[in-house]
Amino acid sequence: MIHSTDQRATNQASNDVTSDMAKFSVGQVIHNTLLDYRGVIIDVDQQFRGTHGAAHGSSTSVPETTSSGGPWYHVLVDGTSDWAYVAERNLEPDTEGGPIDHPDVIDYFEKITASGYSPHRSSVN
Repeated sequence: MIHSTDQRATNQASNDVTSDMAKFSVGQVIHNTLLDYRGVIIDVDQQFRGTHGAAHGSSTSVPETTSSGGPWYHVLVDGTSDWAYVAERNLEPDTEGGPIDHPDVIDYFEKITASGYSPHRSSVN
C-alpha cells in the first residue's frame, strides 16, 4: 500500500530500534518484490497492529494479512513523494545501488553510506 507523504505517520519513536527478528533495519535500501519499487526503510514495526483500513488513517487498501507473523516496514518510495507500509515477505535487499530520490530522505537521514542511510543523530533516543 502506498500513501502520499502528507499522510505520513507521526510516531517515529521506534526509528532507531532494530530487532533480532527483523530482517531489515532503518536506513536500509530495499526492493519491493511484489510491486517492483526501491525504497529506504524509515521504521520497523514488529507486528501489524491495525484493523481493516486503519494502516495510517485513510488507506485505500488493506495489507494482505494481519497475521503474517513477521515485521512490517515503513518505506520511502524511490522516485516519488509516497511512502509504503510493507510486509517483510515482500522485501529483499536492493541490488541496484545508489541513493533514493524522495523529498523526505533529508528529514530522516543524515547521509548515505555503503551500508545504507544513517539516521539523524537527533532522531536517536
